[in-house]
Amino acid sequence: MSPLRSGGFRGATAQALSVALVSEHASPLATLGGADAGGQNVHVAALACALAERGHRVTVYTRKDALDLPERKRLRAGVEVHHVPAGPPVQLSKDELLPHMPRFGAYLTHLWRDRPPDLVHSHFWMSGLASLQAVRELRLPLVHTYHALGSVKRRHQGRADTSPPARIGCERELGLHCDRVVATCRDEVAELARMGVPAHRVDVVPCGVDPDRFTPEGPVAARGALPHRLLQLGRLVPRKGAAVSIRALPLLPDAELLVVGGPPLARLGSDPEVRRLRRIAEEAGVADRVRFTGGLCGPDVAAALRSADVVLCPADYEPFGIVPLEAMACGRAVVASAVGGQLDTVSDPLTGRLVPPGDPGALATTVAALLADPALRAACGAAGRQRVLGHYSWAHVAAATETVYRSVLAARPAAAVVV
Repeated sequence: MSPLRSGGFRGATAQALSVALVSEHASPLATLGGADAGGQNVHVAALACALAERGHRVTVYTRKDALDLPERKRLRAGVEVHHVPAGPPVQLSKDELLPHMPRFGAYLTHLWRDRPPDLVHSHFWMSGLASLQAVRELRLPLVHTYHALGSVKRRHQGRADTSPPARIGCERELGLHCDRVVATCRDEVAELARMGVPAHRVDVVPCGVDPDRFTPEGPVAARGALPHRLLQLGRLVPRKGAAVSIRALPLLPDAELLVVGGPPLARLGSDPEVRRLRRIAEEAGVADRVRFTGGLCGPDVAAALRSADVVLCPADYEPFGIVPLEAMACGRAVVASAVGGQLDTVSDPLTGRLVPPGDPGALATTVAALLADPALRAACGAAGRQRVLGHYSWAHVAAATETVYRSVLAARPAAAVVV
């Protein structure tokens, strides 16, 4: 494993690269908060823009999932989104997309035959399969980021895992046949090794956060009458642990819980996970202290984070987890489960606390100690902000990612670089 940290940040490079980011289900143009729209969408969009800031030309290839989508759409200077016709032009869950990946790969092969990118960077395992199909025929370099591993999902979800049965085997093959794997945390390197993908094929580059968007200063969302506010932000799926936060609330009588995520507010009542969580809150006797906002966009997310005394991230498992970074960038203390990428991002006790997953009692005890000590919360928040600025800005992440790209290209001397 070669961990690439932020110390290698440089300005825009003299030699521009043409980079293809392949993200089959996670479009950088998608509205966040749905079951399949979350951290990967943010990651792909932000990485594309940060690479463009460094002078590279980036095209993001994602599946066309609506009839009215144009073939190409400019995201910003140097970044274009290309909608690939693979499967029906309607929204499908990502678990339904595998049969359409051969078509996706064939489209990329045809498109790149006459005008190949310098390098392909695929995101998520099915994007990797489609990309591998194209790069094998065209002999292009391929870098891959998993974002989540099927072996981890199966271990935690068991029979509830809806991934295609072939996923784990495909992920192993992809790790062995791409030029380099970019893992987002150290825990993922160990998981890949257990799958048979050796550490020397893996570089670690974390996800990032925009410290100019997520700041301690700025608008603050209105609070309720209780002395303290806790906040949980992210997709409303069981593994994110909102139920753990709700079950901890009876031990925190002076706190309200704001749950941010899911469908828009007008559709919350029909969401199965929201209904499940509301039942849990009623059974725990805290329904009057739990509020659901639905999905928020843009500056409303940062305003909600600023309104919290402590941000909770109690996921059962977390491949990386961008929410702790967003909270830290806003100067807020974080209490997170000691899993996955959160083991890297949350520095306990400097920026927050790590607790066992699935343990409402441990969560409540830890949160109560922070709520009782405003100076400690402030110190954690300030340290979190500095940690983000030093390690997790997208400028640093793009610089480290570019280092991977150039090392891969240097190992393929026959590859021509288009300038």
